Order: sequence, then C-alpha cells, then structure tokens
Amino acid sequence: MNKLFAFPCLLALTVSGFAQSQPLTVGAAAPVLDVVTDEGKTVNLGEIYRQRPYTLVYFYPKAKTGGCTAQGCALRDADSELAKLGVTIVGVSTDTVQEQAEFKAEQKFPFILIADTDRKVTNAFQLGAADAAGQGLSARQAYLIHDGKIIYADHRGHTKDQAQVILEFLAAQK
Repeated sequence: MNKLFAFPCLLALTVSGFAQSQPLTVGAAAPVLDVVTDEGKTVNLGEIYRQRPYTLVYFYPKAKTGGCTAQGCALRDADSELAKLGVTIVGVSTDTVQEQAEFKAEQKFPFILIADTDRKVTNAFQLGAADAAGQGLSARQAYLIHDGKIIYADHRGHTKDQAQVILEFLAAQK
C-alpha cells in the first residue's frame, strides 16, 4: 500500500474510533475545563467540583422541551434536599447562552446551566449526539462527581425521576 493512500485510511479509522467512543463511566476522572454559563460567564468545572462534596453534571438535548423541562424541574424541586447532602447541580446542553438563560428564568432553576454550543463539555464526557438527524444535541446523561472522580453514571436518560435516582444513590452510600 502506498503512503499517500495509507495516511488517509489511518486518519479515517482514528476519527471513526473517536466517534464511536463510549460515554465516561464510574471511576473515570471528571473532565476539568472552562465552560460558559447561562450568564455568559466563563467558569472552570474543577472549581465547581470543589464547591461541595458532590457535583451532579446532567446533560439534556434541548432547553424548553418536554423531557428536558421535566428533568430540570425534578432537580429544581429537589435542589434543597440535594444541597443538604452536599450536591451542586450543573445542567449542560448545546443551547446558546440566551436560550439557557431564558430556560433557567422560566423554570426558576437555582443552578447553573452551561451553554455548550461548541460541544466542548459534551465531547469531554464522550457523549454522542442525541438525535439521528445529526443536529449535534447532547445525549441525556447524568454524572455524580466526588473528589474529581465519577462515582455514578446514568446512561439511561432519566427525566421526571432524575432527582430521585440521585437521592437513592446517595442514600445507599451511607
């Protein structure tokens, strides 16, 4: 095989391998990178992880849609109970800062939403697109982080019961 043909083939295999990667799992280091919040501010995920003993990073496909609203509202409604257990909540989608700010205000979310328009966070957690149409939406996932490591990974896509699942997991840790 000549070198001109071999390099593009190797590159294609490497890229397809990255596209097929699996989401992060329990035991993996939690990604630390700068992100943009619903207020348009840049913050570092590592700093957020250090605010409380636990950080719940949850991903949702699209602000202001049924399942995503249900998921966020379940967490909003359990925010004080989760906070008592030392949990900081961070929501992530590929929506714009403006869309995230509107969603947060409309639903009265007391937690940060990340505008991952460049898919930097989504890619760091190795999440694929949520839709077959290739619109680049985040897959619905949730990760509970403690001491910089993922201690719980939800790849099933909970919505209305997202908070309850996390509360039950934390209760089982005691």
